[in-house]
Amino acid sequence: MHKIDIELVEMTMDIMKYAIDRISSTDRKIGKPKSAEDLKALVGETITEKGIGGEFAFNLWKKHLMHANVSIDHPRHLAFVPASPTRAAIMFDLVTSASSIHGAYWMEGAGGIFCENEAMKWMVSLTGLPESAFGVFTSGGTAANLSAIVTAREYWRSLDEKNKNEKGLIITSSGAHSSVKAMAKVVDADVLFVETEDKMFATNLQDKIDALDENQRKRLFVVVATGGTTNAGIIDDLGGIASICKKENLWFHVDAAYGGGALLADSVRHLFKGIEEADSITIDPHKWMFSPYDCGAVIYKNPELAKQAHEQEGSYLDIFKDEGARGFNPADYQIQLTRRVRGLPLWFSLAMHGTDRYKQAVERGIELAQIAGKLIEEKPFVELVREPSLSCVVFRRIGWKPEDYTHWTYENHEKGMALVTPTKWKKGNAYETVSRFCFINPDTTENDIEMILDSMV
Repeated sequence: MHKIDIELVEMTMDIMKYAIDRISSTDRKIGKPKSAEDLKALVGETITEKGIGGEFAFNLWKKHLMHANVSIDHPRHLAFVPASPTRAAIMFDLVTSASSIHGAYWMEGAGGIFCENEAMKWMVSLTGLPESAFGVFTSGGTAANLSAIVTAREYWRSLDEKNKNEKGLIITSSGAHSSVKAMAKVVDADVLFVETEDKMFATNLQDKIDALDENQRKRLFVVVATGGTTNAGIIDDLGGIASICKKENLWFHVDAAYGGGALLADSVRHLFKGIEEADSITIDPHKWMFSPYDCGAVIYKNPELAKQAHEQEGSYLDIFKDEGARGFNPADYQIQLTRRVRGLPLWFSLAMHGTDRYKQAVERGIELAQIAGKLIEEKPFVELVREPSLSCVVFRRIGWKPEDYTHWTYENHEKGMALVTPTKWKKGNAYETVSRFCFINPDTTENDIEMILDSMV
């Protein structure tokens, strides 16, 4: 099956046509899921002893299976944090797969890693970190956050032999991404939350630290701030938090997985003041830097500390330390060993379009949020929960109960009109169900927003 297959050769034009049609399409349905039972009834058994043939399998995909997915780049997909990869990035993702590059070590993937590093240099330059800072592409924000926290923990352990026997402690805000709590389980650390649905200020953090008992204080090794919360686009008091971390000798990590793309935008760049003081930063190019899934990134002020934490040992890996194989090895700076060169599509898109076009696309997302905010203020049946921040808009339909939001979400999705999902926002001492827009796709129009809001009448 690894020999040249005449069936695949003959299918090449069909596959390329499918890819070109998908990339160039400007009018497509958003897509909706079906149950596993329904899909099984449509396609039958696909994995058999003799195989069903490439053409038949491809036709099953085109006729049934592709339509049971939501297009993350649809202009009316405004839920979660959607994505909007450029056509150039999508096309080069095909090249990335076809090139079959193992992106862990320079010895195997020098050309691809070189391209990734060119894109990474540009990303680092956006943060204001020193020239010695650098990073590596990961599978997403969770892997990037985990890689940064492992680095922080190992650095903390190196400061005092006693720390090696202690269970670490992390402080973050209650508005931080769910991956912070998840990765704490992986590294067996405790998490304390600064209880705020909104911006975490330096005073909030200092009060939390001052309230720690002696045992907790000696276990505290990292503060995780957020550069654009997933729920509402809120940016913490990065400058103030950086000062406290420096004073308290704590690792300062900024999770800007979603919001990091806004570093490109002159209109909001000032809101990130203090990010240049971070010890590590997470940014997801597959969110607001218009790359295909899966492409996250972690950046370190001192990459050598990451290498000390992540470099793997093994007799079959020794060759990569030899002078003849010397080069930048991405596997040394994050938790994954095996990895694809996932930064390649970003590099190609940047090289093709230039960074000015990226800046314009990010600014458009911010503009769309402001447009949505004004439309909401004009309509009597909806109201803003808070002012739009970055490209997120949190709003409520006056008089609705939680089940109304759920029904509305499913109804619009079933119609193929839009995917907008509910979220929760703290009101007093309780959480209320509200709705939320997140604008990533510059192709979203004011008419799209108006149509979605009017469906709430």
